[in-house]
Amino acid sequence: MYAETSLFDPGLFDDDEPEETGPPKTTGAAGPAGTDAQDAPGTAAELSLHGVVRHQLARGAWIDLLPDWVTGGDLLDRLLEDVPWRAERRPMYDRVVDVPRLLCHYGEGERLPHPTLEAVRDALNAHYEPELGERLVTAGLCLYRDGADSVAWHGDTIGRGRSTDTAVAILSLGSPREFLLRPRGGSAVARAIAGSELPVTRPVAEEPRPARTAAARPGARGGTPGAIAGRPRTVTGTGTIRHTLHHGDLIVMGGSCQRTWEHAVPKTTRPVGPRVSIQFRTRGVS
Repeated sequence: MYAETSLFDPGLFDDDEPEETGPPKTTGAAGPAGTDAQDAPGTAAELSLHGVVRHQLARGAWIDLLPDWVTGGDLLDRLLEDVPWRAERRPMYDRVVDVPRLLCHYGEGERLPHPTLEAVRDALNAHYEPELGERLVTAGLCLYRDGADSVAWHGDTIGRGRSTDTAVAILSLGSPREFLLRPRGGSAVARAIAGSELPVTRPVAEEPRPARTAAARPGARGGTPGAIAGRPRTVTGTGTIRHTLHHGDLIVMGGSCQRTWEHAVPKTTRPVGPRVSIQFRTRGVS
């Protein structure tokens, strides 16, 4: 059912996670939306998950990756314009801070803001419900307006016990952004995992895609889309997995991933346009 591989190579672990600096290393304008001839599909039957690749991590965690699952730029445009995005403020230590992204949540039974998202959820449930034993019923949307927007290290564990697994499926639309994963527990845990539990398999760089041009999108706070043509996958930092999510890419985190791993979308100094992340979750999980 799945092609399986490991994303870890102990030889690629450094003591520190390097800060991302400097301009993009490839040419061509980033931002895939609006240039594909194919429109976003409207039915689950058109959204096959054939070709999804499962990557086994450790401690019972896995991620599935499927690039270019949803194509076309109309969906991104509609979400940017039609979703009732809201800004939030949250307490952090002794102060209240702005959440560095815009949010919108659709609960169980609520109609999603675009028919394609309904089809996406139906296709995900058709594929994953037999394995998970439950359906993905809610959708959380995040708008990363530019490189200053981000989400810190976390796991989606609210609503589940410490020993109960759950799955989160994320569809990424818009400008490419790095998606990071790391084991909970820091560098000692990461090195122990790499040395004792996983085979030494060097990740293979993916074939580059032609650069696609898109104009700056509404909602950006400044700057223009960056230039990213290829899509290499690398592993750097203290047990940190870095994977660039492009327009239309799907990532599903399952098994114990939310309990034993953390994920994040870091800030970037590169000029990027907006990105919308749609997170499909099971009942009661956030």
